[in-house]
This record gives sequence, structure tokens and C-alpha cells, in this order.
Amino acid sequence: MKILHLDTNHELLINQLNQLGFTNHEDYSSSKQEIEAKIQNYEGIILRSRFSIDKQFLDSATNLKFIGRVGAGLENIDCDYAEKKGITLIAAPEGNRNAVGEHALGMLLSLFNKLNKADQEVRTGKWLREANRGIELDGRTVGLIGYGNMGKAFAKKLRGFDVEVLCYDIKENVGDINAKQVTLKEFQEKVDVVSLHTPQTPLTLGMINSELIKGFKKPIWFINTARGKSVVTADLVSALKSGRVLGAGLDVLEYEKSSFEDMFTTTMPEPFQYLIQAKNVLLTPHVAGWTVESKEKLAQTIVDKIEAHFC
Repeated sequence: MKILHLDTNHELLINQLNQLGFTNHEDYSSSKQEIEAKIQNYEGIILRSRFSIDKQFLDSATNLKFIGRVGAGLENIDCDYAEKKGITLIAAPEGNRNAVGEHALGMLLSLFNKLNKADQEVRTGKWLREANRGIELDGRTVGLIGYGNMGKAFAKKLRGFDVEVLCYDIKENVGDINAKQVTLKEFQEKVDVVSLHTPQTPLTLGMINSELIKGFKKPIWFINTARGKSVVTADLVSALKSGRVLGAGLDVLEYEKSSFEDMFTTTMPEPFQYLIQAKNVLLTPHVAGWTVESKEKLAQTIVDKIEAHFC
């Protein structure tokens, strides 16, 4: 079976697939059109997010047996069409869930203790102790929207704190010892912190909007390590200005390109201009699942799943 690798990954991915008897070819620079012209020669594709896999591409991939995505989500692939063609879809949320959980916790503690603001002030000669008095996580209620691999990993990290952890998910019976599953009504009545852990689907696009935010009984802190397009940024900014959202940690942004490798090439949207100057907003460039360890674990997960399916 021949596999075409479209993005660079940990070296173990190709090394172990070679050992399993697969033939591996690498093409990290050709255009999508060029790849499409030769894709019929391959039974497998492995990529991160270099370009979308749409119907036209899949129609050209006449011998394709599987697509491996070295990451958690599959939104850049026309999954329904691929499955109709009998193509196995392989993702690796197990590979970076721990990294995402740690990043979300780090963002939350940084916001509560104003670490980013205080660091910048000290660097400019300001020593403002009272202005940087933090708040503690203990005694608060943390709410997770989406309770799959990523949500469960974050909930596990919170076990060392004296907090109540609630989760809201469209799937039933996903709660466990680390998080109690509740209705949206109870979720909105109780939580102090909202952390988003949903995949990008038609249901989740723009789900964090003015209507949802207004439904929370208390002002909230908001963390997003999931997908940027799940948040209406203009609505989030309005909530930050009004105090409905006390602070936000955003690893992903609505304005990201679908490849996740860049943000935008035009002028910065007005809501983003607000975010970059806000003292109660922490921004990172889609790196929550992007650790030294997760790079290896993601690759190993893909190898293990390919071996389980095709060896």
C-alpha cells in the first residue's frame, strides 16, 4: 500500500510505517492541483491541515483507502463524501489532549493572576502590586462545553483544585468522576468559567454569541482551545466591554485560515484590534496541542490506528 505524506510530522511516522511494509512518498510543496493529478496512485494520505479534501479531490483519488489527519479534527475533509466512497478517516485526538488540557489550565491561571499584564508592566519599569491582585480558582465552578477527549483532559487537570466541574454536551451520558453533565440551563446558572472543547461542525459554528453569553447568570471567564469559528468575535468583544465576560484566553481565532498556519492577509478586523490591546485577554497562535511530546504522540496514534485497520 502506497501512502502520500502532505505535511512534515515526527520522523517515527514514516519510519514505523516503512517497518510495517507500507511505501511512503513525501510531497510537501506541490499545489493541490498537482497533488490531485497524481493522487490516484495512492491508497493512503497523511496530512495535518495543508489544504481541504473536497469532493473533487476525492473523485480523483480513485484508489484511496484512508486519510490520516495528524490532529484532532476532521473539518477540512468532506467526511460524508469520503465515507460514502468507503474511505476510512483517521484522526488523533488522543495524541494532543493532554497538551490541550495543560494549555487551557495555564491560560486560566494566567488570566486569574494577571500574569501577562504584570509581566509587561514590570518590563517597562512599573511595579503595581495592588493593580495586579489576582483571584483564586478554588471555590469556583468551571464549565466545559464539549466533553470528549479534550474536555476530559482539562477536567482531569482540575482535580487538584477545590472546584466544581460541570460539562454540557449534545451527547448523553458523557459525564464522569471529573465532571458532572448538566443541562444548558443549569450550566448557565452555575458556571464562573466556560472552556470550549467542541469540534468544528455546522452546529458549533458561531455558537458562542451574544444570545448564549447573555444567558449566563454570572459574568464569566472564557477559554477557547477548540476552534476559532465557533466564536462570534464581535459578540465576544461586546461582552468583554460590558463586563459580561471578565477575561478571555484564546488559542484559536475566527480569522484563522483553514490551514491554521496563518491568520489573515488583509487588514486586521476591528474586533481583533480590540483583543490585542485588551489587558484581560490572552492570545496564543493555535498551539494548545502543539508540544514536543504531542508531536510524537500524534504521530504514534496515527501509526497505531493504520496498523489496526490495515495490517
